[in-house]
Amino acid sequence: MGIINVTDRDGKKYQLEGRERSSLMEILRQGGLSLEALCGGSCLCATCHVYVDPGWLDKLLSPSESETFTLQDEAEEIQPNSRLSCQIQWHEGLDGIQLSIAPEI
Repeated sequence: MGIINVTDRDGKKYQLEGRERSSLMEILRQGGLSLEALCGGSCLCATCHVYVDPGWLDKLLSPSESETFTLQDEAEEIQPNSRLSCQIQWHEGLDGIQLSIAPEI
Protein backbone atom coordinates (compact mmCIF):
# COMPACT_ATOMS: atom_id res chain seq x y z
CA MET A 1 0.00 0.00 0.00
CA GLY A 2 1.05 3.58 -0.56
CA ILE A 3 -0.19 7.11 -0.93
CA ILE A 4 -1.51 9.04 -3.92
CA ASN A 5 -1.64 12.82 -3.44
CA VAL A 6 -4.44 14.35 -5.51
CA THR A 7 -5.66 17.89 -6.01
CA ASP A 8 -9.23 18.15 -7.27
CA ARG A 9 -10.62 20.78 -9.66
CA ASP A 10 -11.42 23.09 -6.74
CA GLY A 11 -7.88 22.95 -5.34
CA LYS A 12 -8.78 20.65 -2.44
CA LYS A 13 -6.06 18.13 -1.61
CA TYR A 14 -6.61 14.45 -0.85
CA GLN A 15 -4.48 11.49 0.10
CA LEU A 16 -5.74 8.19 -1.25
CA GLU A 17 -4.44 4.71 -0.65
CA GLY A 18 -2.74 3.10 -3.62
CA ARG A 19 -3.58 -0.50 -4.44
CA GLU A 20 -1.58 -2.92 -6.58
CA ARG A 21 -3.30 -3.98 -9.80
CA SER A 22 -5.56 -0.90 -9.76
CA SER A 23 -5.40 1.98 -12.19
CA LEU A 24 -5.19 5.51 -10.86
CA MET A 25 -8.64 6.06 -12.40
CA GLU A 26 -10.13 3.27 -10.29
CA ILE A 27 -8.46 4.55 -7.14
CA LEU A 28 -9.61 8.13 -7.75
CA ARG A 29 -13.21 7.07 -8.39
CA GLN A 30 -13.30 4.75 -5.36
CA GLY A 31 -11.85 7.61 -3.32
CA GLY A 32 -14.92 9.70 -4.14
CA LEU A 33 -13.26 12.22 -6.45
CA SER A 34 -15.22 13.75 -9.30
CA LEU A 35 -13.87 11.88 -12.30
CA GLU A 36 -16.34 10.76 -14.97
CA ALA A 37 -14.27 8.05 -16.65
CA LEU A 38 -17.15 7.43 -19.05
CA CYS A 39 -15.45 4.68 -21.06
CA GLY A 40 -14.57 2.74 -17.92
CA GLY A 41 -10.86 2.67 -18.58
CA SER A 42 -10.85 1.78 -22.27
CA CYS A 43 -8.68 4.77 -23.28
CA LEU A 44 -11.45 6.23 -25.45
CA CYS A 45 -12.86 9.36 -23.84
CA ALA A 46 -10.27 11.39 -21.86
CA THR A 47 -12.75 12.04 -19.02
CA CYS A 48 -10.13 10.65 -16.62
CA HIS A 49 -7.52 13.22 -17.73
CA VAL A 50 -5.02 14.20 -15.01
CA TYR A 51 -1.86 16.25 -14.74
CA VAL A 52 0.98 14.27 -13.17
CA ASP A 53 3.51 16.31 -11.22
CA PRO A 54 6.51 16.61 -13.60
CA GLY A 55 8.85 15.08 -11.00
CA TRP A 56 6.92 11.81 -11.30
CA LEU A 57 6.76 11.46 -15.08
CA ASP A 58 10.01 9.50 -15.36
CA LYS A 59 8.57 6.87 -12.98
CA LEU A 60 5.69 6.12 -15.38
CA LEU A 61 5.68 4.04 -18.51
CA SER A 62 5.50 6.23 -21.60
CA PRO A 63 1.98 6.81 -22.93
CA SER A 64 0.86 4.38 -25.62
CA GLU A 65 -0.11 5.59 -29.07
CA SER A 66 -3.76 5.09 -28.10
CA GLU A 67 -3.39 7.25 -25.01
CA THR A 68 -1.59 9.99 -26.93
CA PHE A 69 -4.24 9.93 -29.68
CA THR A 70 -7.12 10.06 -27.18
CA LEU A 71 -5.55 12.97 -25.29
CA GLN A 72 -4.99 14.92 -28.51
CA ASP A 73 -8.43 14.12 -29.91
CA GLU A 74 -10.64 14.30 -26.80
CA ALA A 75 -8.96 16.21 -23.95
CA GLU A 76 -9.05 19.91 -23.15
CA GLU A 77 -6.10 21.95 -21.87
CA ILE A 78 -3.44 19.36 -22.70
CA GLN A 79 -0.10 19.94 -21.00
CA PRO A 80 3.24 18.11 -21.28
CA ASN A 81 2.34 16.24 -18.07
CA SER A 82 -1.17 15.23 -19.22
CA ARG A 83 -2.04 11.56 -18.81
CA LEU A 84 -5.14 9.39 -18.75
CA SER A 85 -5.44 7.99 -15.25
CA CYS A 86 -7.00 4.79 -16.64
CA GLN A 87 -3.68 4.00 -18.32
CA ILE A 88 -1.49 4.24 -15.20
CA GLN A 89 -1.31 1.17 -12.99
CA TRP A 90 -0.38 1.93 -9.40
CA HIS A 91 2.67 0.13 -7.99
CA GLU A 92 4.96 0.67 -4.99
CA GLY A 93 7.29 2.85 -7.07
CA LEU A 94 4.49 5.41 -7.28
CA ASP A 95 4.13 5.78 -3.50
CA GLY A 96 3.67 9.51 -2.90
CA ILE A 97 2.82 10.41 -6.51
CA GLN A 98 1.26 13.83 -6.96
CA LEU A 99 -1.37 14.62 -9.54
CA SER A 100 -4.21 17.03 -10.27
CA ILE A 101 -7.52 16.31 -11.95
CA ALA A 102 -7.75 18.18 -15.24
CA PRO A 103 -10.72 20.44 -16.10
CA GLU A 104 -13.88 18.73 -17.33
CA ILE A 105 -14.35 18.32 -21.05
